[in-house]
Amino acid sequence: MFYVIGLGLCDEKDITVRGLEAVKSCSRVYLEAYTSILMVNKDRLEAFYGKSLILADREMVELESDEILRDAATENVAFLVVGDPFGATTHTDLLLRARDLQIPTQIIHNASILNAAGCSGLQLYNFGQTVSLVFFTDTWKPDSFYDRIAENAKFGLHTLVLLDIKVKEQSEENLARGRKIYEPPRYMSIPTAVNQLLEIESIRKEGILDGDSTLAIALSRVGSIPSSEGSTDDDDGTQRIVAGTLSDLQVQPESMFGKPLHSLIIAGKKLHELEAVYAGAFAVNQENWNRVAKKNILRPNNH
Repeated sequence: MFYVIGLGLCDEKDITVRGLEAVKSCSRVYLEAYTSILMVNKDRLEAFYGKSLILADREMVELESDEILRDAATENVAFLVVGDPFGATTHTDLLLRARDLQIPTQIIHNASILNAAGCSGLQLYNFGQTVSLVFFTDTWKPDSFYDRIAENAKFGLHTLVLLDIKVKEQSEENLARGRKIYEPPRYMSIPTAVNQLLEIESIRKEGILDGDSTLAIALSRVGSIPSSEGSTDDDDGTQRIVAGTLSDLQVQPESMFGKPLHSLIIAGKKLHELEAVYAGAFAVNQENWNRVAKKNILRPNNH
């Protein structure tokens, strides 16, 4: 059997009982290590699972899938994924390869940011398309996300923005010279994300991401133990939720948002009153939040 097992969002204890039983039955266990990260290191996972883990980077998964699937028709092999197995298209491709080789497969689901985003107080069925935001460079500033957010906004839907992570990436020079020298890991922060969104708004000028009238909610380390109210400890690695207009979030110190990984939600323009109240508890500027939210609350007579 080839298992693809979701690990959840936080640490070694987030795996399901079914997932743990499957891991213990496997002769080889791979840990996917590039679409997301857990908040604990590999050693803690190995100690809890009672198994050695083979790190699977992008290169291995995309170019050496045959090695990952080796002997999976006659013995159990597991592929561990942070969050849920279907959170990235790469994992679907791996399953299709297994199917082509007539290898039995089993998916074991878990929590992911796609459903845990509900901790913001925004209702999951009011979310539209999820978008990714990559690090801009001097010569590359893709803005296709803007159109997806605009499509969601048209129907009053919220947008979950997944922020870029760079793990085992090569510089352009090392890539061109064929040198396998990798850059240090980078994780996009909320200030970087907000600045990039507002930069594209200044170019597109469609008002979709207007700084003063767009509500947003920043999430960090979702799934870990929530930080105590009002905590500003820079070393605090627990869950944080920070809400405000894009302009409010732009001027906050980076320490306000806690450690990575971060995600950002752009609130839709048709808020349920309960959404506005719940998310408003995380606002850095309550007056601004209430002012904008009041204009966006969907009343029973609103059409």
